[in-house]
Amino acid sequence: MNEPLVSIITPVYNAERFLSDTIKSVQNQTYKNWEILLIDDCSKDNSAQIIKEFQKYDNRIKYIKLKKNSGASVSRNEGIRNAKGRFIAFVDSDDIWKPEKLEIQIKYMLKENLGFTFTSYRYMKENGELTNKIAKAPSKINYNGLLKNTIIGCSTVVIDREIVDYFEMPLVRRGQDTATWLQILRKEKYAYGIEQDLVNYRLVGESLSSNKIKALKRTWNTYRNVEKLGLLKSSYVFCFYVFNAIKKRI
Repeated sequence: MNEPLVSIITPVYNAERFLSDTIKSVQNQTYKNWEILLIDDCSKDNSAQIIKEFQKYDNRIKYIKLKKNSGASVSRNEGIRNAKGRFIAFVDSDDIWKPEKLEIQIKYMLKENLGFTFTSYRYMKENGELTNKIAKAPSKINYNGLLKNTIIGCSTVVIDREIVDYFEMPLVRRGQDTATWLQILRKEKYAYGIEQDLVNYRLVGESLSSNKIKALKRTWNTYRNVEKLGLLKSSYVFCFYVFNAIKKRI
């Protein structure tokens, strides 16, 4: 098989409502050489049974169970350490990939010799109904650009491990994905965006206003406690982040 192996990392915690749809969206990829590592963070629902049922018919599906509930960053790092692929991709357990997602992204990365790419994504209601709102990926973004605009959706990212040095996610409960992209962009000049919306991002659970407040706190924590930015620079880039977050939602 000529296609390089893609290892897809999915943390799973009490994900039974949407997990099957997520796995099916991976199985429906036109790009076929992949494995998906589903890391069970001690779920209390039927997530494990759902995964094991899929495993009976598809040996590309891997199940890993953590010994204790540890959060998404630990789960994703366990997946990265067990991944066999040249490429690392991420999809959250309630998001949906469009069938051509991997094919378009991997082809682009191989052609242009890119280590880090992401795509636009479309917002989806909790019930699966698609909205007209799309978070549009810029053609490229660097470290300072990402500080001002956390546009990179985790479920859209693919990393080429032959180009990007070994990486793991910082051990923080929230915002570990953006912190990881910032960490990578300290070494890589750019992350490159694909304009097509190839992922449907599900808005789940709490009210939009509650989620916005959490996102603001999470981003501020990333600036101050993960990136160790000073108060002045944190305040400066935070203003841009708020502006871009509002623009993204309109």
